[in-house]
Amino acid sequence: MRQIIDERSGSYSRQATSAEALASNMRIAAHVTVLHEGDPARRIMEVVEGAVMLTKLLPDGRRQVVELLGPGDVFGLASCDAYACSAETLTAVTIATHDRSALERDPVLAARLLRRFEAQLCAMHSHALVLGRMSALERVAFFLMRLVPEGVVGATLHLSMTRQEIADFLGLTLETVSRAFSELKRRGLVALLRADEVKIHDRGTMRRLAGAA
Repeated sequence: MRQIIDERSGSYSRQATSAEALASNMRIAAHVTVLHEGDPARRIMEVVEGAVMLTKLLPDGRRQVVELLGPGDVFGLASCDAYACSAETLTAVTIATHDRSALERDPVLAARLLRRFEAQLCAMHSHALVLGRMSALERVAFFLMRLVPEGVVGATLHLSMTRQEIADFLGLTLETVSRAFSELKRRGLVALLRADEVKIHDRGTMRRLAGAA
């Protein structure tokens, strides 16, 4: 086995298994479709650095963003021979790709990816609650607060998603998302510095708005 470097900390984090040592890393620019829904599912992918969104097309042509992924998250797992979702990079990313057969050869790798996927499944349950029970204002507050790092009191968020992509993630229209941002600003909870930059002024109230998730 060889050591691998944690790119987020710059330190050696753990030992790579033999299958991980054979994994290939890809550097991909922002706004590139990495996987297409329905394509043959040959590889499992792991985000090393950057952000990725998973999307599904509805029968009427609308798009739903079903999951947002960051470092350590896994995608490309499929219960059949085809990918269930498309994957698009939101930022420049580094992705480690694993052959699906590697999971059969390397139980350590399989167990690690499964643990990560279980954590992602919990996040998807929260997302389902947001879509089913929260108001538009609460949904936008939830989206913003999930971007705030733990332990940070005041935060300026650099959004890698457009307003339309946020709307597709929250199950809202573009107009409703824009109104919700304006209402949060009117209440003094956030400042809209630029289209892609938001400063959180009142973390406590924002947390309460997003608290149901």
